[in-house]
Amino acid sequence: MAGKKGLGRGLQALIPEYQTEELQGVETINIAYIHPNQYQPRKQFDEESLKELAESIKQHGVIQPIIVRKVDYGYQIVAGERRWRAAKIAGLSEIPAIVKDFDDLQVMEIALIENLQREDLNPIEEAKAYKALIEQFHLTQEEISKKIGKSRSVIANSIRLLNLDDRVQEMLVKGDITIGHAKVILSLPNKSLQYEAAKKVVEENLNVRETENLVKNLLRKNEKITKKLKLDKIDVHVKEIEDNLCSFLGTKVKISQRSKDRGIIQIEYYSEEDLTRIIEIIYGKG
Repeated sequence: MAGKKGLGRGLQALIPEYQTEELQGVETINIAYIHPNQYQPRKQFDEESLKELAESIKQHGVIQPIIVRKVDYGYQIVAGERRWRAAKIAGLSEIPAIVKDFDDLQVMEIALIENLQREDLNPIEEAKAYKALIEQFHLTQEEISKKIGKSRSVIANSIRLLNLDDRVQEMLVKGDITIGHAKVILSLPNKSLQYEAAKKVVEENLNVRETENLVKNLLRKNEKITKKLKLDKIDVHVKEIEDNLCSFLGTKVKISQRSKDRGIIQIEYYSEEDLTRIIEIIYGKG
């Protein structure tokens, strides 16, 4: 994960009041009127960590106000969802908040940067956040790179993780495999092979180098299977041509295939008259 200094403009540039000593415009808002951010990239919150924060809030209150924006149904969290969740666990009915006027893109950008700075996102949450910025807000990878201070290749490689089998993504989220494992597994051409590899990594506790060897073996095995399937498909097609020629010429015909596009056709005849008949059929005189 990139260092906190490298994350684009950072939250203090996006929300000037976010980390100043003298917070202006702090309001006390009923917790029931506040709702999670639909653009929040973080989907998983550690329960134990929330309980610890809730205990701290019981003793000291919410020291840093959350950031919200006004919406039709109340208030929507822009930054500070973890504090809001912990405050609810602590039994608070109200929470200090700063109300700001942000559009959807700003809300998602702030939520993403907040989580990246704190390294709170798992790799799949991060990848989905980048993908959402591209699909929902039509940003390019280069634009995202400039906003969050990570290289375009880092963004691209992150999004590629979403090409993993869903079960492999879940393993990555749970920490059963690492990003290093995931990047190697991505080189497998289909999702069933990806899952097969990931399972073996977990079962045999393979490191990344061992995973590379595993993937190479799976690729070789898959290549052989693919070639055999192609040959089987060709064999069926060749047999159909043989049968058609047998019917057309009225004699036994054998096609021997030497390669994908080369081979020999053998036509049997049993007398001089039979040969003449076959030749006349071929020349269209029969």
